[in-house]
Amino acid sequence: MGFLTRFLVFLSLFTGLVSGFALQKLPLIQFDEGYTQLFGDQNLFVHRDGKSVRLTLDERTGSGFASNDIYLHGFFSSSIKLPSDYSAGVVIAFYLSNGDLYEKNHDEIDFEFLGNIRGKEWRIQTNIYGNGSTHLGREERYNLWFDPTEEFHQYSILWSLSHIIFYVDNVPIREVKRTASMGGDFPAKPMSLYATIWDGSKWATDGGKYGVNYKYAPYVTQFTDLILHGCAVDPTEKFPSCEDEAVENLRLASEITVSQRKQMESFRRKHMTYSYCYDHMRYKVVLSECVVNPAEAKRLRVYDPVTFGGIPRGHRRGKHRSKNRLAGTESI
Repeated sequence: MGFLTRFLVFLSLFTGLVSGFALQKLPLIQFDEGYTQLFGDQNLFVHRDGKSVRLTLDERTGSGFASNDIYLHGFFSSSIKLPSDYSAGVVIAFYLSNGDLYEKNHDEIDFEFLGNIRGKEWRIQTNIYGNGSTHLGREERYNLWFDPTEEFHQYSILWSLSHIIFYVDNVPIREVKRTASMGGDFPAKPMSLYATIWDGSKWATDGGKYGVNYKYAPYVTQFTDLILHGCAVDPTEKFPSCEDEAVENLRLASEITVSQRKQMESFRRKHMTYSYCYDHMRYKVVLSECVVNPAEAKRLRVYDPVTFGGIPRGHRRGKHRSKNRLAGTESI
């Protein structure tokens, strides 16, 4: 299927799906239609139905896959089930990147799932880079209102000219609006979609305190319900672009409804444990795109007064624990 054909399919499917949040109605694709194995040899296994993929991390290697095409904006989604039991140091990533095309000024939009020691929950981290701005991390971290190891849950990224929205089970959890002051820090160049599992022992769990223990290997994660719905572009074009109608449809799809915004605010209030916008240890001056919410700032200061309150580490008088411990039946 050529680039023009793929674009026309993209445009026709997107039309009519921008009233509210109907993106979950987009068609699923077979693995071989949209993806290629990236690394891992036998550690990547495609199920007989052609719609589900298993990635494994063991002593030999991790594994991963990448989209066949590169995209300038779109909606990208998968239902994912994470490994259970001891998973410290394990990182599972579902992300957009163009690091292979732009080594020194790459863009990236990340979902990262960070494993933990036995008895503690997986955490989700989202992040964006634009134009190689890796020195300015824009991470946020969250707990979840469910156990992501028991069944599949949907994780999605909507990327348009002006917005990036991260979703969990169709609930928006983070919105990044492009501002003029961000400049090239907002991802704007065509990217491929990737999914990987790998050993992040040096940083993923408590800053590297707990690493991968291979006596619990293999670590297996599963992907299904793959949605790869973007504006595919020709990488040989010097200035690739999408048609105006596709850009407008994506813009409309990125408008969060009133009910969705309430869901997002509820999620962030209950489950967000870190945001770069409130990290006084890293950023003495808040980055320009941050919209500081006093309620969020207050809650995070209680959660960690050193990071979010700017209190020197030696002056802490006591340890604070989050009151929002998660139970599997807790809602957003």
